[in-house]
Amino acid sequence: MKIINCPLNGPRNSSEFVHGGEVRQMPDPNNCTDKEWADYVFYSDNQIGVITEWWLHAPSGYWFIAERHTGSDEILRTYDPAEIYTSRVEFKAKEEPSASEERTA
Repeated sequence: MKIINCPLNGPRNSSEFVHGGEVRQMPDPNNCTDKEWADYVFYSDNQIGVITEWWLHAPSGYWFIAERHTGSDEILRTYDPAEIYTSRVEFKAKEEPSASEERTA
């Protein structure tokens, strides 16, 4: 049984966690191309070594960051995202043209 140390809930069975992907610089969703956004969402470097990843403790809904060695699968450190993020990203929906704007175009 693999144990992951959740920063909020302490040591828990790995079956309680969901991997959320690598922590990477997010492109501006309002100004990037579809390809840039797809690269950010779906692709990773997939290198052997220590990487920084998002993890979710599913029962509590708590997201945190882990440093994990991809070769040995050893989790070296877990911590609250507030250690590196100081603000929250808000996503705004693109405004759809109204019916009257579509008719005039």
